[in-house]
Amino acid sequence: MKHLILSLLVAGAVSAALAAPGKQTFTGIITDNMCARADHSRMRMGPTDAECTLACVDVHDALYGLYDGKELFTLSDQRTPEKFAAKRVTIIGTLDARTRTIQVDSITAAR
Repeated sequence: MKHLILSLLVAGAVSAALAAPGKQTFTGIITDNMCARADHSRMRMGPTDAECTLACVDVHDALYGLYDGKELFTLSDQRTPEKFAAKRVTIIGTLDARTRTIQVDSITAAR
């Protein structure tokens, strides 16, 4: 009986660990969801990619995101990315795979 209870507890713990998303490290460019590949040549809302990103967020209600070279992830934090617009960053957070949103814990300049 003890073995059955122990087995069930272990199985439950393993299932919970697999189901619970963990913190991850993401690296890429801070951009907006209107210029998803960090290519601002079409929108050109300013003379630089950073100014275009800021303008898209401010004027067109775009959302800040992280482009990792393949995919764009929306960021839960829509304030901190402003100072990193068009810059390469490292983000620590948890990915919601269904919504493609990173729940941001921290954003730092990438090295």
